[in-house]
Amino acid sequence: MHTYAIKDTDLLLDVDPAEIGKEYVLKIRDLPRDDKPREKLLALGPSALSVQELLAVILATGTKKEGVLEMTSRVLKEYGQNVLSRQIDAAGMAEDLKIPLVKAVQIVACAELGKRFFERNPLSQATIRTSKDVFDYLQDMRTLPKEHMRGIYLNGHYRVIHDEVISIGTVNSNLIHPREVFKPALECGAVAVVLAHNHPSGVIEPSAADIEITKQVSAAGKILGIHLIDHVIIGPTSFKSIPVDY
Repeated sequence: MHTYAIKDTDLLLDVDPAEIGKEYVLKIRDLPRDDKPREKLLALGPSALSVQELLAVILATGTKKEGVLEMTSRVLKEYGQNVLSRQIDAAGMAEDLKIPLVKAVQIVACAELGKRFFERNPLSQATIRTSKDVFDYLQDMRTLPKEHMRGIYLNGHYRVIHDEVISIGTVNSNLIHPREVFKPALECGAVAVVLAHNHPSGVIEPSAADIEITKQVSAAGKILGIHLIDHVIIGPTSFKSIPVDY
């Protein structure tokens, strides 16, 4: 019987054989200027940053033993995003994660702000039942200069329980993979997903690539039991739904 084997596709560039096996943690100073979290936020907005990058902006610096990117990666790995967002015990977190108390206080304060803002945000109670609902919900996408792919994640009552930027492309292209769509769905317990992306050109007719992506994501969703129920193209003043067979 043939056994599946997933090959390691990571690339090692200019590695000294003596260094193989040693982990090198990327530091902010190693990144190109445009990829540094603070600069990236200023250039592209907060939605373009990963949770790790946003946390790095909040914490600003690491410690003598650990850079801020290394710290945020470890914190998210050990606690998890959902657990981290519910933390109220800064002292306990600092002890558990071996981070300075001031860093734990910053994380707890940020999580509390997020909860309070969410509770007062009318979009947090949004119900998505039609393509028009999607268009109304995603008003901020209508005039974006680059193509953004968004995932709207719904519970069994069609309530929005999570909303995430899946990818940011160029003016005329946007490549995604089904795993990038369904990872957040699994993490937040969504039962359905709506995809949406904008066409900066203003032309809302789907391209061949848009239709193919829709088919691939829909097929993957059937396997996972998380249905793709719509894929909406957002224009400045109008929208177009790509038919989904689910």
